Order: sequence, then structure tokens, then C-alpha cells
Amino acid sequence: MLKKLILAAAMSTALSAAAHAETLKWGSSRDIYSLDPYSYGDSYTLSFLNHVYEGLVRFDADLKIEPALATSWETVSDTVWRFHLREGVKFHNGAEFTADDVIASLTRVSDPASPLRGNLPAYKSAKKVDDHTVDIELTGPYPLLLNDLTNIHIFDATWLADNNSLKPTDVGKKIEGYATYHTNGTGPFELESRTPDSKTVLVKNTEWWDPAKSNIDRIEFTPIVSAATRVAALLSGEINFTENAPAQDLPRLVAQPDLKVMERTDLRTIMMGFNRKPKLADGVDNKFNDLRVRQAVAHALDKDLIQKRVMRGKSRMAGAIIAPEIPGYVEALDKVVPYDPELSKKLLSEAGASDLPFTLVCTNEAYVNEEELCQSIVNMLSRAGFKPQLDIGPTAAQAPKRTGGLSDVYIIGWANEPMLDSYSILLQMIETRSDKAGVFNWGGWSYPEIDKLVIQASTEMDRTKRLELQTKALQMVKDEVIMLPLHQQPMAWVMSNKIDRIAQLADNKPRHWLTHFAE
Repeated sequence: MLKKLILAAAMSTALSAAAHAETLKWGSSRDIYSLDPYSYGDSYTLSFLNHVYEGLVRFDADLKIEPALATSWETVSDTVWRFHLREGVKFHNGAEFTADDVIASLTRVSDPASPLRGNLPAYKSAKKVDDHTVDIELTGPYPLLLNDLTNIHIFDATWLADNNSLKPTDVGKKIEGYATYHTNGTGPFELESRTPDSKTVLVKNTEWWDPAKSNIDRIEFTPIVSAATRVAALLSGEINFTENAPAQDLPRLVAQPDLKVMERTDLRTIMMGFNRKPKLADGVDNKFNDLRVRQAVAHALDKDLIQKRVMRGKSRMAGAIIAPEIPGYVEALDKVVPYDPELSKKLLSEAGASDLPFTLVCTNEAYVNEEELCQSIVNMLSRAGFKPQLDIGPTAAQAPKRTGGLSDVYIIGWANEPMLDSYSILLQMIETRSDKAGVFNWGGWSYPEIDKLVIQASTEMDRTKRLELQTKALQMVKDEVIMLPLHQQPMAWVMSNKIDRIAQLADNKPRHWLTHFAE
């Protein structure tokens, strides 16, 4: 009789747990690039992989840095930081987390072949003090190390070695490896299965070191490129969350009693970049090296019309390449270039570039309403004296064109993540390309005066002085039209009204270890 009562109690407990087990059906506008977080500097991929992998530190729900795999840290000297590691942490395969894993991960991400090496620009070396203490040596005084480390994911050193994965992969160069399709992190969820461009399934890591704030047991991540199909999936209940709801459908979604809509503008600035090599990919002289041609592009775009029509009034027009929330922003730099297509024609004529033909490279799933945006840009440029052609396709097809410097003009978005500081874009996109800088300088430009300011800022420990240097560099970026900002894109999350807690921050990164369904 006692055995029957114990069995009945156990079954009741199991049924109760099952009743509260929740599956998040995440419908996305695009797939992630890879399961290897070092394979491409894409914020969306890194955001998703934050559910599987962790860094030494992380941003909390208020975008403040807090401990993660490191419990504390201090500076030993101007160039050495000591990190004390969390004990008792295990990787998903059961291996214990130690200093060896940190060193292997830092070595891998800083490898000259790593696409993410620019995310750790001041790194020099790492040294094991003991099993749970690591010293990180920098190239000089550097104020933003903790910001950088928020998205430097930690791998199991033995797992990397056993699977011939100590060297990084590279999506842009189509270099794959074991880590492209397999994972072994310490994070709140672990990989159950992945079919690229179809579905990736994560399940709860019951051994996670951090007390759970979420009651999600399973995440089914499904890329749904078509906005109409994604909306239909929300309405039918096929998915119960998306962080990319189409702006044109928001009134309809708001009216649904079983759905909840959360809106704001995010940190990501959508902008145009220009090929700046002496010749374009087809061998012709590159007219975009003439400032007047780049200015002509700027005056050809009616940003007000783009904001109202293409972005449905949901975006924020931008004159600066960083959002107001990003340190280094000043209002004076945010003045939008006036729309003046006749001036564009005049500038093109003066530059000997009337009827200039070129190709605009866009993706069709990376940014909000990107396809419509690019079509509008082409139409506006055509009316202003250019002869543009639109090359649009999935990111997987377009990434090699952009990273390989094969684009004439291209669209890119930048949110200054994970650093959340204007030094991020100045270092990774604007500075002359080198081993640790200009990773996203796809146009091949070089401005020594800007480089000097960025390098000065990198070692300036006084925050006010550092930001003054960065603002000067941003002014030069604007004056030279190195990048042409369009807008900060809107953010619209739609979810089942059964979700009662979710953290929607300005960085537009879902943190589903904080998401909670009503019980």
C-alpha cells in the first residue's frame, strides 16, 4: 500500500511538472549563420547562441554588466586583468569548467583567421593562475574589456581538441567544422537538433548554475522568411513568439485577443556602405571615391518618405551612424542630409559621373522591411541621376559579396554590440583594416586621421576624454560620407498572451532564460 502511495505521489509530481513545461515556438525572419559563435560577427547569431554558450560576464536586464562564468575580477596592472572563475559549472557534456577552457576560447577567438577577432581588439594573451583563476594581458591600457567579453563565448577546451576545432570557422569564407553543426556550452539551454534553414531545437539545461527565472523547457526556433507566412503562423498558433513582426501587420496583430505586441526602436542603425577600392569588381574606375558622388547619394534619398511609407512611421530617421543611446552620440551629428535630387544630379555632373551604373547589394531577411527599403532606394537613386541595379537575396548568398569587397554599394545594420559603445563601430567598421581592426570595413577605405583618433580612444581611461575623441572621429565619418545612415529600425515583438514576463531591451536580443509563461 505504501509503495502504491509513493508511486501515485511520484506520478502526480511528474504530471504537475509536465503541465508547467512550456515550449517556446520562436518564429524568426531568418536563420542563424552557424552554431559556432566565432564564425561570423553577426549580432543575431550571437544573440541566439547566448542561450547555449556563455561569457565571463554578461549584460543584465538593465544592460548593466554582471558576473557570469567569472564571479569577480580586478586589475593587476595597467595591462593585466585577473578573473576569478565560477566553480561547479559544467558543460552540457558534463565536463567541468576550468581556466583551460577560457584560455582555449580566447586563443581561438583571437586567432588571425577568426572573423570575430575584432570583438577583442586589445587582447594579447591569457595565462592560467590556477584551475579557477585567469590573467588576461592586454596590449595596453584599455577601458572596454568587460564590454567586449560579454559575447566572447567559452568553449570546452577538450571538446574543441577532440573534434579538431581549436581553429575558428568562417561563414564568409565558407570554412566549416565540427562546431558549425554541434555545440557544447554551459548556458541555460542545450542543443537537441538542428536542420539549417528549417528548425533548431534547444532544451532546458537542468544543470545550469544560475537559478532559473524561466519555465521554458524547450525552444523550437524556426526561420520563416516570408512576413505573410510568419504572421499566419502567429495567428494559427504555429508559433508563439517572434522578435520580427512586420510593421504593416501590427494593427491586425494588436487586435488579436490572444496575442501581445511590444514595440520600440532598437539600437541598430541601418546604413549604406560604399566600395572604396581604386576599381570596382567589374574593373571600371571607382567613382565612389569622389566625395561628391557619395554626397549625391545622400541627397538623393528622401528619408522622410522612407520613414513614413517603407517603415510605416515606426523607424527613427538617422543622421549619425550611432543611436542616441550609444556613448559618443551628440545631437549635432544627427542632422539628416536634406533631400535634393537636383543637387544630386549637379554633384554627379561635376564629378563626371552622370548616369553612374552600379549594383546595390541587399539581403531579404536581415533587417526590417529590407527588400522594400532597397527597392525604394533604387527608385530614388534612379530619379537622381544614377543607374542602379538591385542585387537581393538571402544573407548566405550575399555575405561573401560584401565581406569579399565585391559589392559596389551595400546595406548593413550596426547596433554596436556587444560593446554598446561607439568605439565598436569606429574600430570594427571605420578604422583601416588590419589584424584587429576594420573587420567590417568591407569597402576598403583608409583614413589615417580617423585611425589616430580611434587608437587614442582605445587607451584613454578617462571616459569623458575618450568619448570626445570618438565624437571627433564620428564627425569625420559624417563629413566624408564614409557610411550613409538611414534610420534606427523599429522593433516589434509579438507573442502569445500566455507569456507573462519577457525582457525586451534596446539591443533587440531575446533572453529567453528570463521569459516566463503564465502558470
